[in-house]
Amino acid sequence: MSAAEGAALLTVRGLTKRYFGLTAVDALSFSVPGGRIVGLIGPNGSGKSTTLDCISGFARPDGGEWLLEGRNLAGLPAYRHALAGLTRTFQDVRAYDELTLIDNLLVAAQEHDGRGWWAAFTASPPLRRAEAAAAARGAELLSLVGLDKHADAPAAILSYGERKLLAIAAALMPRPRLIMLDEPVAGVNPRMIERVADIIRRINGEGIALIIVEHNIDFIMSLCQHVIVLEQGRKIAEGAPPDLRNDPRVLAAYIGTAQTSAGNG
Repeated sequence: MSAAEGAALLTVRGLTKRYFGLTAVDALSFSVPGGRIVGLIGPNGSGKSTTLDCISGFARPDGGEWLLEGRNLAGLPAYRHALAGLTRTFQDVRAYDELTLIDNLLVAAQEHDGRGWWAAFTASPPLRRAEAAAAARGAELLSLVGLDKHADAPAAILSYGERKLLAIAAALMPRPRLIMLDEPVAGVNPRMIERVADIIRRINGEGIALIIVEHNIDFIMSLCQHVIVLEQGRKIAEGAPPDLRNDPRVLAAYIGTAQTSAGNG
């Protein structure tokens, strides 16, 4: 199946995940066209991050399947997803503080390609060539996210928002066709939000599709061409942002959550 603009790059069918009898994701189905930015929104506990965990290979679902360009990735480990062209970031920003930014990206490259310790130990010529290519790719991505001036500095110097940028660069290391961002602007200032939005547009301009999970609705509505709304693990609505702003199902999901929170306060 082609990943050209408009064709289904990712197809999710009947995805289900349960935790101790609680259904976190309930028979969820959706598709992501190639070259598009898709938002995945919903109240807290609606199953957004669990969905990403499953379709990136970091959690084992109880049912369903997902296909990238027609290739079924269900049951494969995370690094096999990355090799196939699907990567992600996490809510909990991860970095090796003692390593430089460029070394963080080299570690990410090794994690994505699944190389073991023996290949690194032997340092064969093909491995050295791969490491040189990874270093060049890392330098390119640090420039993309505006962190190139810190390339040789330890990650410990980065602000929280800059760590999110480093995570995006790490997810881009294996040249994915689809990248999933889990709350990329949560907890950052408005200036950083604009910076992240610009980076996302530039990534998408290179033909890379994105799925974005985010509680900042304005951020989602301004960036995404298509939005999927979850509530209690189920898809309750999807469509273009203008069509969802006044959708009664979406309003009920968010307003109902707000009223419940206020009542419990």
